[in-house]
Amino acid sequence: MPITVQLNVHMKSRVPDEDMTIGELADRFGLATHVLRYWESVGLLTPGRHEGGHRRYGSADLRRVAMILMGKEAGLGLRELREVLSSADPMDHSELLREHLVALEHRIAQAQAAKALIEHALDCPLSFDECPHAHERILSRIPAPAREEPCEAWP
Repeated sequence: MPITVQLNVHMKSRVPDEDMTIGELADRFGLATHVLRYWESVGLLTPGRHEGGHRRYGSADLRRVAMILMGKEAGLGLRELREVLSSADPMDHSELLREHLVALEHRIAQAQAAKALIEHALDCPLSFDECPHAHERILSRIPAPAREEPCEAWP
């Protein structure tokens, strides 16, 4: 008895990572499709289009989404990301990156101070009213009273 093989000639062959739908790309990163559409609307993504205007994504888009996510994790906003990713070399935007680094260092210092405060609160056997450290910190957060400026004499 001869062996027969059925072929489906209507199947489209695809190279993985080279012809993804918006849903496939979103699923790959655990994102909602509206996030990718929004990133496209603000100029972060520029997918190709197929017949009927459907978005199609390839390996370059995979790398782009990964870079966007990395930038967001580093605390960059979408405007800054669009600027940094607008050229092949991020150092073309070194001033923006330096400014962001200063802001990050400030936020890290604030987070470290908050962590120290929480650690002290957890370790201190005294109440806030009794703890000299807490008392000092509380007083340092109270703004000084506004100074009254002397009135100028009428001419």
